[in-house]
Amino acid sequence: MLARRQRDPLQSVQRRSQELKQQVDGLLSESRLKGALEASKRRDIYQRCIQLKQAIDENKNALQKLNKADEPAPVGNYSQKKEEEHNLLDKLTHQLQELAVSTRRENVTEAGVLTEREEGDSSAEGDEEEEEEGEEGSEGEDEETDEEEEEKQKDEFHQEATSGEYIAVGDFTAQQVGDLTFKKGEILLIIEKNPDGWWLAENAKGNKGLIPRTYLEPYNKEEGQESSEEGSEEDLEVRDETAEGTEVKQRTDSHWSAVRKAISEQVNTVDVLTTMGAIPAGFRPSTLFQLLEEGNQFRASYFLQPELTPSQLAFRDLMWDAKTGSIRSRPSRVSLILTLWSCKMIPLPGVSIQVLSRHVRLCLFDGSKVLSNIHTVRATWQPKKPKTWTFSPQVTGILPCLLDGDCFIRSNSSSPDLGILFELGISYIRNSTGERGELSCGWVFLKLLDASGIPIPAKTYELFLNGGTPYEKGVEVDPSVSRRAHGSVFHQMMTMKRQPQLLIKLRSLNRRSRNMLSLLPEILIGSMCSVHLLIFYRQILGDVLLKDRMSMHSADLISNPVLATFPRLLEQPDIMDALRSSWAEKESTLKRSEKRDKELLKTMFLLVYHDCVLPLLHSALLPPFRWAEEETEAARWKVITEFLKQNQENEGSLQALLSPEGVHEPFDISEQTYDFLGEVRKNAA
Repeated sequence: MLARRQRDPLQSVQRRSQELKQQVDGLLSESRLKGALEASKRRDIYQRCIQLKQAIDENKNALQKLNKADEPAPVGNYSQKKEEEHNLLDKLTHQLQELAVSTRRENVTEAGVLTEREEGDSSAEGDEEEEEEGEEGSEGEDEETDEEEEEKQKDEFHQEATSGEYIAVGDFTAQQVGDLTFKKGEILLIIEKNPDGWWLAENAKGNKGLIPRTYLEPYNKEEGQESSEEGSEEDLEVRDETAEGTEVKQRTDSHWSAVRKAISEQVNTVDVLTTMGAIPAGFRPSTLFQLLEEGNQFRASYFLQPELTPSQLAFRDLMWDAKTGSIRSRPSRVSLILTLWSCKMIPLPGVSIQVLSRHVRLCLFDGSKVLSNIHTVRATWQPKKPKTWTFSPQVTGILPCLLDGDCFIRSNSSSPDLGILFELGISYIRNSTGERGELSCGWVFLKLLDASGIPIPAKTYELFLNGGTPYEKGVEVDPSVSRRAHGSVFHQMMTMKRQPQLLIKLRSLNRRSRNMLSLLPEILIGSMCSVHLLIFYRQILGDVLLKDRMSMHSADLISNPVLATFPRLLEQPDIMDALRSSWAEKESTLKRSEKRDKELLKTMFLLVYHDCVLPLLHSALLPPFRWAEEETEAARWKVITEFLKQNQENEGSLQALLSPEGVHEPFDISEQTYDFLGEVRKNAA
């Protein structure tokens, strides 16, 4: 019996496309009867939409990889046939997207249960009651709006609109009957906010329809439509909706304009992921990640530098203490240690995206603007408990500082609303397109002062997460698990137990910790495992700028490679780990009396730094640092560990530096010189 001939590559893809087409056609035929189907059947249709979409993406990827040279026999019109297959797969994808969107809308009373994450049906009953109340209210609003439109002219729309006005940040074309098409910059009046993310809106012409909320931003009518379209910094409002009304807090910080622009560019991607059920409706592009990408002003390397007085003639937070022969300690208004314990019930993204990193970003915040550097702590998780993130309470030995859940907080802000903003995030890559991105999985703001200005007690806090961005109010992370539970007390308790939450602990300082942190800048957040290294840098900074400088009026470049390069370690945590490991090894060889000699310790630290950090920073074998790239992180750590091993065997880096196998970057004067006028922070107060 002859073996069956293997099908040609293009022919295999074509056959698979026809199989997928038959499945999609069958699903569309079945969905035409969905009005008479139970909710469970509609959920099954939605899940099959997702599965078919993934299969189509896989076939599309296989199609893109095909080359004419791969065919064992000549194929006529190869490019045309390949293009036809691509168009067919695009058509199938569009049909599935329309079906998935319509199915989600019909199940809005189940509050988003039709996602890839089924959390249970216990909260569905309460959500249906809420939806019925919302429908009754929206009908009244519709009738009232229609009466107003008959009496008023269309050009009065913007003047008579209430606080429900939003501005579109992008173009949207209706996907099916019932949707509302709009253009970027158009002002829309929101009539009803559905929990699945599709809101009922009305435009200036009186047309109504459903629109995706991710295309909207609150509109400030006092500034006018023109300023909103131009991206004014003052056109965003933070709203806290209550039973009595809406409290509006005006945005004034300068960096939000760039952040809003960057986030709006990602709206389309996030909206597609939300529509297909790949992510919960409350996920957003990461706000704090966008701030980090904006520039250097929110990085720890910036806040580590000394700050000038308003006159810019002296250092504000770096002073010399002649009695101790060192920099003067400076207490700050807020100085504490925060421990990240765990994150619970964090919704899972769908299988169409791959998670590269789970992490928490935190910073000082006053409800309006960021007041410190943005610190990142990476979380770990177990496959058996994918919705639980954990952190290392204490990092010692070879554990990376990136996992250190113990963080120090320092701030001298006098704001009565001072607090800590936490944003849980994931770095991801889309399987179908290879696109990378950062998503916020929820956020929470913990005020550090009560109404009387007294610091909140040092204890464990269980913080429930909010969805959306820190500039949105009333958004839930996952509407399928609504906080507004109805029914018995037990039912409400079970509902709250399923809420996404962050568990932290605030710890008061003992005498030793207080003395250590008082040597750091007045505003800084960082890992406790690196505090002693940061103190060495500040002490060396004081020696160079205050004690050893020939003239306080001189602003010449200073030859000091440690001052010139140390801040870069805060952006490359694996090299910081190498320094921490090398210093711990060196410190273990010192006698007790030597450990009490501050000058000797600084001398030893400088030797270790020159022996370990400088060669690594300028090694051509070390790949550039890239966040959440596992292969790059592994390659960098391999180079680092091999270098440290050679240093240990050869009692220093000299042999490795002189070895013909060692390749280093061309010398640059910036490696050696410290320009403090260009690096220091300037106080504009």
